Amino acid sequence: MDRLRALSRQRVEQTDFKFRRYLYSEIDWSNRLIAIKGARGVGKTTLILQYIRENFKNEETVLFASLDDIYFSANTLVGLADEFYKAGGLTLFLDEVHKYPAWSQEIKNIYDAYPLLKIVFTSSSILQINKGNADLSRRVVAYNLQGLSFREFLEVTGEMKRSPVSMVEIINSHKELESEITNKIRPLMHFRNYLQYGYYPFFLENTGSYYQKLMTAINLTLEYDLPSAQAIDYSSIYKLKKLLYVIANSVPFKPNVLKLSEHIHTTRATIIQYLDHLKNAQIINLLNSDSLGTRYLAKPEKIYLQNTNIMYALAPETANVGNLRETFFYNQTGNFHELTLPKEGDFMVDKKITFEVGGKSKTRKQIANIPDSYIAADDIEYGFGNKIPLWLFGFLY
Repeated sequence: MDRLRALSRQRVEQTDFKFRRYLYSEIDWSNRLIAIKGARGVGKTTLILQYIRENFKNEETVLFASLDDIYFSANTLVGLADEFYKAGGLTLFLDEVHKYPAWSQEIKNIYDAYPLLKIVFTSSSILQINKGNADLSRRVVAYNLQGLSFREFLEVTGEMKRSPVSMVEIINSHKELESEITNKIRPLMHFRNYLQYGYYPFFLENTGSYYQKLMTAINLTLEYDLPSAQAIDYSSIYKLKKLLYVIANSVPFKPNVLKLSEHIHTTRATIIQYLDHLKNAQIINLLNSDSLGTRYLAKPEKIYLQNTNIMYALAPETANVGNLRETFFYNQTGNFHELTLPKEGDFMVDKKITFEVGGKSKTRKQIANIPDSYIAADDIEYGFGNKIPLWLFGFLY
C-alpha cells in the first residue's frame, strides 16, 4: 500500500484548485458513502482530488486510489480498506470503480464492516448503482457531474466569473442579467467557441487534438465502460456504434424504430435498449412527449446528441445552426429540469413553460396562443419581451 499512498500524495499535490466545478459545493461531503458519476473527461477525478487537497491536512487519514491500478490485479479492495483503516485511515477515495469486477459487493462489505470509514467513489455514467452484485441504493448518495456549462467555460478561460442563475431568474430578470454580463464580455463571440470545444475540460490541454481525444473517450465508453456495466458483447457494440453513426448524421430527428432496426440488423426492442445505453453514457439525449414521460424503454419522440461538441466530432457536416441551437438548449436546460416535447414549440420545461428555439428573427407565431411561452433566440445579446438570448441558458449551472 505504500506505493498507493505515494501515488495518492503525488496526485493531490499536482492538482490545481483555482477553478472548481459547480458540483463541488453541491455535494454533502458528510455522507458516509458518496458516488460521483459522469461521462469520461468531464472532471470527476479532478473534483475529488481538489476536495482532498483543500480539506485534508493529515495525509495518513486519507487515500486516493484508482481501481484500474495494477495493485488490484493481486489485491482486493476489501484488503486495502482493512489495511488503510487499521493504519488510521478515515476517508477512502476510489476512482473508476466500474473497472473493478466486484466493486459493489466489496464496497457494501467495507461500508458495513467499518462504520467510521467514509468512502467517495467515481464511476462511469453508465453504471447503475442498484444493479451491481450488491444493492447500494439504500446506502449511497449519488451525484452526476455534467460537462462544463457555458458559464463555467467563461470562468475557466478567464473571461468572467459569475454564480449560476435559475430558470425563474432568466425568465423574469433576463434584461438585467444581459446588461450585467454584456458589460463585461461579448457573449456571442465566446458562445461560438463553446459550442465547438467548450464542454469537456480537457480542451484546456490542447484544442488542436480536442476532437481526437473526444472520439477516443466515446470509443472507450462504448468498448470498455459499457461492457463493464451491462451484459453486452462485441457484436452488439459494433451495432451500437453503427446506430450512433446514423443518429449523428440525422439529429435532431424523430426516429422510426422499425427502419432503424432493419438498418442495424437487430430487433425493435434492442434498438430502444441501445438508445437507452447511449443516453446513460451521456452520448445522446432523448426527448419524450408528456404522455410518455420517462417510462423505461419507451420509444423517444426525438433524438439529440448529448452536446454540441459531440456533433462537431462525429458529424461536423450536420452541425448546422438549427441543430446546434436545439442541442445546446437541451444540454444546458435538461440537466436540472424535466424536458418534454410539446404539441407546439420545441421544448416544454417542467410541464409548464414552452420554449421555441431559433435565430434572432424567430417570431412567436407558432406559440402565440400558449401561456408561459418564450423564444430562446440565437445571435442576440439582448432580449426583449418573451424573447431571451439563447446563450443565457448556459448560466443555469
